[in-house]
Amino acid sequence: MNALAATNRNFRHAARILGLDSKVEKSLLIPFREIKVECTIPKDDGTLVSYVGFRVQHDNARGPMKGGIRYHPEVDPDEVNALAQLMTWKSAVADIPYGGAKGGIGCNPGDLSKSELERLTRVFTQKIHDLIGVHTDVPAPDMGTNAQTMAWILDEYSKFHGHSPAVVTGKPIDLGGSLGREAATGRGVVFATEALLAEHGKSIKGLTFAVQGFGNVGSWAAKIIHERGGKVVAVSDITGAVKNPNGIDIPELIRHKESTGSLKNFQGGDSMDANELLVHECDVLIPCALGGVLNRENAADVKAKFIIEAANHPTDPEADEILAKKGVVILPDIYANSGGVTVSYFEWVQNIQGFMWDEEQVNKTLQNYMTRAFHNIKAMCQTHDCNLRMGAFTLGVSRVARATMLRGWEA
Repeated sequence: MNALAATNRNFRHAARILGLDSKVEKSLLIPFREIKVECTIPKDDGTLVSYVGFRVQHDNARGPMKGGIRYHPEVDPDEVNALAQLMTWKSAVADIPYGGAKGGIGCNPGDLSKSELERLTRVFTQKIHDLIGVHTDVPAPDMGTNAQTMAWILDEYSKFHGHSPAVVTGKPIDLGGSLGREAATGRGVVFATEALLAEHGKSIKGLTFAVQGFGNVGSWAAKIIHERGGKVVAVSDITGAVKNPNGIDIPELIRHKESTGSLKNFQGGDSMDANELLVHECDVLIPCALGGVLNRENAADVKAKFIIEAANHPTDPEADEILAKKGVVILPDIYANSGGVTVSYFEWVQNIQGFMWDEEQVNKTLQNYMTRAFHNIKAMCQTHDCNLRMGAFTLGVSRVARATMLRGWEA
């Protein structure tokens, strides 16, 4: 089941539990605006090349729309749609005043030089500058984009609208980026894990963890778990996989990956089949990579008691049912990985105020938001007698539905 079908299914299920009016349900599903633009740039050799850029703005009932921009060869309109919708519910679950959006350009950033990427980003910004804005739609980095991409968007946008640091988040610190933003998603994953484990009378210290994906989110989550006394017994990414039943030295693994670009040949553990990681012996499994990795083929073999969805949509609905029958507790993506958008919100707030916070304040406030959201989700689970995924979806959908009705959606 693709991301859009799964997201729609979860939304419809939540709408049924909440008893939403069918007209409201339909209006919440339809995106506010979908943008598709042609971006033609000269390559370094002088030839012209055209790419297609997208931006889906899903909902703005609770505030400006918010979501990443990805540069990837398979930027599929359906997937962008699903991720924009997911951002709407995610912002509502985190209780930050945003709606959802998502965008991207169908290109392979690895095939483009830095100057070609800059030209492409600037042309894309020229095409959408009047449809994004501090109080309209605030982009952020995603797959294939980074702080530098945001700097180019900020610069190009500011040529039209004057200096506007709050138009994008995930910027370099020197241009108004927030301290703590880089680690935010991974740190949020850890705060979410702590909230869940506390509910079960456990803590990170002494438990075993397997982490799939060792990019920004996976490496930060693993590093912080390691610092808090958790044992990370297996780690994988596209370059390979490492296991050590006594716990991997994560700072050492990060240094190894930074110097070699790969997890291969790491001295502090044995190499393993990357596919085996998901069914590895551990207490807590944290998928931080791609969607759909837990499916009906492997779900029955999962040994973890807790799954923390740091990736977007890592668990197929079929796998969800198999895991539920086994008594595995799944912390859903729309809550577990919301640390990134929450600290993006803090960055936007700091830019609007023109007053920056220190890192301690960023991390402390993030912890407050993540902990409060978990308790709100648990309250919905008790009210509606449902699992954590439906608890999170009903929380998010009900908040957006209430805002929509209060604004007079039929007007």
